[in-house]
Amino acid sequence: MQHIIYLHGFLSSPKSAKAQITQKYLAAHYPSVNYYCPQLSGNIYKTKRQLDALIATIPASELRFIGSSMGGFLSAYAVEEFGGKAVLINPAVKPHELFLDYVGQHQNPYSGERFSIHTEQLKALQAISKVPLKQPKHYMVLLQTGDETLDYSQAAEKFRCSQMIIEEGGDHSFVGYERWLPKIIDFLR
Repeated sequence: MQHIIYLHGFLSSPKSAKAQITQKYLAAHYPSVNYYCPQLSGNIYKTKRQLDALIATIPASELRFIGSSMGGFLSAYAVEEFGGKAVLINPAVKPHELFLDYVGQHQNPYSGERFSIHTEQLKALQAISKVPLKQPKHYMVLLQTGDETLDYSQAAEKFRCSQMIIEEGGDHSFVGYERWLPKIIDFLR
């Protein structure tokens, strides 16, 4: 394992708590691992181009992802499209349904990026969400039942044949994430 790509959630950034915790953990315990955490666009087409360009620089056999929320959705897309393994933290499963309330103009509070969400993007997300999992064993999924943003049961169903940890309570941020980092890294190796 030489590379880990961390994908943050919608309207988040590489400065998110989990991204920073992951970066510090890898620096302390796995300093030879190349850690990537791109500032993802709010526009799904731009995000896909960003992700595809980054992935093109890494051998497929070395692709490893950690994705939170929308980043979990994107990590699953990347594994299905390019290969590798992923750990998904409270992943979005049907973002096209969630974003119905977000159609219109937005600004990322961290990056300042202005972007719009429109129905064509929702259709693209829906198409991606329908792609079946070819290799469910390439995923480890961490869910907390107290997630106030996403229905954890959607991810539990979609990834039912994957390694899964479901904790009672918690929230969308996945409370106590740092205690799972040793297991996360072991899975990605």
